[in-house]
Amino acid sequence: MGGSFPTGGFGGGSPADGMWQAMEQLRSRFEKRVGTRMGRGDVRTAVLALLAEQPMHGYQIIHEIEERSGGTWKPSAGSVYPTLQLLADEGLISAEESNGRKTYSLTDAGRAAAADSGSSAPWDPAASEDPKFSALPKAGIELAQAAAQVGRTGTPEQINQAVAAIDEARRRIYSILAQD
Repeated sequence: MGGSFPTGGFGGGSPADGMWQAMEQLRSRFEKRVGTRMGRGDVRTAVLALLAEQPMHGYQIIHEIEERSGGTWKPSAGSVYPTLQLLADEGLISAEESNGRKTYSLTDAGRAAAADSGSSAPWDPAASEDPKFSALPKAGIELAQAAAQVGRTGTPEQINQAVAAIDEARRRIYSILAQD
């Protein structure tokens, strides 16, 4: 196990520094994995679904996808804007420029395509590939972040309370597996 801990955590600095670095590495690995889960057609489906609701500019589309996916998917501008261009080339959306921003809206053909797609939006729970890789890991990361914050800034009493709360949560989670 010697190479599994970040360097610098157990020699130079407090022992807790290594734990926080490890948590940060875990968080970044999780975010990378979640960020790459969506398929190539998912950006297209998401854009059509959002524009079916109302006209939006590119940044709004990115932000809405992130919001609706609970932060588990934030497509890059490098995937959204080429998709918008492709949809415009196909005649499914049109762009109107105002105040230096292009606002995109569905054409009649785009509304028909959005209605005909029949697939649910990529952020809908029914569309997710596996719930193991969505809400549960995100909740675990958020718990780890809260614990790290208490560890960095809490008093010794607050740290003891946090340890007790996490121990209780761990026992309760294992009890879920023990249920029939």
